[in-house]
Amino acid sequence: MSPEPEIKDALLAAVPSLRAFAISLCGQVDRADDLVQDTLLRALANIDRFERGTNLNAWLFTILRNLFHSEYRKRKREVEDADGAYASRLKVQPDQGARLDFEDFRLALAKLPHEQREALLLVGASGFSYEEAATICGCAVGTIKSRVNRARSRLAALLAVDDVEDLGPDRMTRAALQTT
Repeated sequence: MSPEPEIKDALLAAVPSLRAFAISLCGQVDRADDLVQDTLLRALANIDRFERGTNLNAWLFTILRNLFHSEYRKRKREVEDADGAYASRLKVQPDQGARLDFEDFRLALAKLPHEQREALLLVGASGFSYEEAATICGCAVGTIKSRVNRARSRLAALLAVDDVEDLGPDRMTRAALQTT
């Protein structure tokens, strides 16, 4: 719905005072012009909320002020990085990949025979020596070593891990994280 002609005229008449107010808030002419433009767009989009007979300029100034403060709060959280130096030092892998990898590992671990899973968890996850794991399981050290070896081989097959390069981030993620 297009605003009435008198509303359009009042909006245009308010531009110089809105611009002066925006410049006083942000101190930059270019930014002030963007702020006035955003204010007018927001006002036009919500013209049905304006109560006829009330002060249009006050309504526009409120919109402009709220936009400025919202943007100010948002910009406080941003880091200036014109040359990309800060971003190039950020090397955090996305969380979702690790969660998916863990879920795959958990499902593959559940497919192992009980004795192999137990031996692998004692030696690999809990940090027990082969001798300590053998004592816990009540079997020979050679049996524990064999179970751990079979468990690792079976997990590698289930997870399609061929070599060390398959562990960690995928090739694309590693390439993105490399420094130039």
